[in-house]
Amino acid sequence: MVPTNNEKSICVGVLALQGAFLEHIHLLQRIPQVSRAVPVRNIEQLNSVDALIIPGGESTAIALVAERSGLIEPLREFVRSKPTWGTCAGMILLANKANKTKKGGQSLIGGLDITINSFESAIQIKQITTSTNDLFPAVFIRAPIISSINSPDIEVLARLQCNSEEADISAIVAVKQGHLLATAFHPELTNDDRLHRFFVKVAIDFLNEKKSEL
Repeated sequence: MVPTNNEKSICVGVLALQGAFLEHIHLLQRIPQVSRAVPVRNIEQLNSVDALIIPGGESTAIALVAERSGLIEPLREFVRSKPTWGTCAGMILLANKANKTKKGGQSLIGGLDITINSFESAIQIKQITTSTNDLFPAVFIRAPIISSINSPDIEVLARLQCNSEEADISAIVAVKQGHLLATAFHPELTNDDRLHRFFVKVAIDFLNEKKSEL
C-alpha cells in the first residue's frame, strides 16, 4: 500500500527466511505510520509490501534459502526501486561487494556501493591440531564492518565511538544511499525504535516523491 498525500502509512515487510525477523516486526508494530508489518517468505508477499527489512542472521543461509525459493532476482528488483534496510547480515546482502565470505563467494542482492569485510584466522585446537604449525582455518561470523565507500552517493550515518581491538575507531557501521539503509548492528535486539522510525520516514518520503513524479 503506497501512501497518498493524505495517508502517511505504509506496509513494511521483513524478510523471514532466517534470522531475527520477529524482533523487527514487533518494533514496527509500535510505529503509527506502519499500517502493517508482515513476514516475507515468497514473491507474492514481497510484491505486497512498500518497503523491506532484511534482518540479521547468517547471510550465507539467508542467501541460500532465497536462491532455493526463487527470491534472489525478485529481491534485487525490489531493492532497485523500493526502500530497503539491511541489518548486520542484511547489510552484507545489500552490499555490492563482500570480502572474505565463504569459499567460492556467496550470492549478494546488491544495491549499496560499499564493500563489506568479515574475517578469518588460523587457530590451534589441541584436540585436533598437532602443533603450533598445524592450525585450523577458522571463519568467524561477526558484525560486519564497511571497509570502503565506493560512491559519493553514500551518506555515512554512524561510526564506532569506542576503541576496540577488533575494529578501528573510525569504522563505518551505518550508511544510507538514496532509498537504501544499512547498519552493521542489530537495532531490533534493543527496545529503541528510533532507527525503525527513521527508516519508515525515509520510505514514506521516497514513495511520496516517486508517486509525485508519475
